[in-house]
Amino acid sequence: MSNNRMGLWVYLASALVLGTVSCLDNGLARTPPMGWMTWERFRCITDCKKYPDECISEQLIKRTADLMVSEGYLAAGYDYINIDDCWSTHARDSEGRLVPDPDRFPSGMKNLSDYVHEKGLKFGLYQDIGTNTCMGYPGMKDHLEIDAQTFADWGVDFIKIDGCYADAIQMVDDYIIFGDLMNKTGRPILYSCSWPAYQEEKDVIPDYETLKKTCNMWRNWGDIEDSHSSVETITAYFSDNQDRIQPHSGPGHWNDPDTLILGNYGLSYEQSKSQLAVWTCLAAPLLLSNDLATVTPDVRELLLNSEIIAVNQDPLGIQGLMIKTDKRIEVSY
Repeated sequence: MSNNRMGLWVYLASALVLGTVSCLDNGLARTPPMGWMTWERFRCITDCKKYPDECISEQLIKRTADLMVSEGYLAAGYDYINIDDCWSTHARDSEGRLVPDPDRFPSGMKNLSDYVHEKGLKFGLYQDIGTNTCMGYPGMKDHLEIDAQTFADWGVDFIKIDGCYADAIQMVDDYIIFGDLMNKTGRPILYSCSWPAYQEEKDVIPDYETLKKTCNMWRNWGDIEDSHSSVETITAYFSDNQDRIQPHSGPGHWNDPDTLILGNYGLSYEQSKSQLAVWTCLAAPLLLSNDLATVTPDVRELLLNSEIIAVNQDPLGIQGLMIKTDKRIEVSY
């Protein structure tokens, strides 16, 4: 384990009884979601001629889906495969619908989601509550209803809604409206929101009671980068603010410190163990963002460790608290 804010986190399962809260009840995310997401590892790579194995494309998603099955990730519980930003064209069609890039997704999103579902996996997409996505593709502003129906028609099971190009306060109303519209489609779609991260950036305390009634999970802080210092910064946020945010995490509604970066370039093996230990203790969603084709056997063994996963997936869903720091060793329960 690293020093500073990482150290050794000890998770002690306790017989605490969660209080009754009013929260989103779509039957999803009763334990922290597990899966894979494109963003941290593959960002917005769209040049498939130069980067044929790394560009955001149906080829990447199908290859990853195959590996999630063959390498044991699905059997271990990682069942979502999620495309982040940069999947669409730069303009909607004549009827206002989003269009997947025809060169990178020639079969279309419905056929791709069918492929994912046939593997026993669940299919996720990204959009933005503002006028544009963070990378400049069409956002959802003024298209909430048609987008909700489009995602349902495509067989989407997980939707991450970002908050670029939107007002940090006013966006909340659109997040709520969009959640209602998704529910009206009749398709259960796990709802990942981002408004707390944008409000915290402006020193605004998010309304967590509204969050729990609206979203299955939410990003609390900024994006993770492929470095140990980034993991430390996020860990510091969660420990510094634990008294405020911990009570709001639980079955159906989770604090999200962002993806696991194990298997990339920025963490040593010991640092990889450290990030996984902290995310496990936090009852955080375990969403990988790496190239499964290049994950080393020792890191793969960590990610598939059944005892670690069992702690993270404890049905009580209690987020751990850091209770003591002794000689730069941090202890939590």
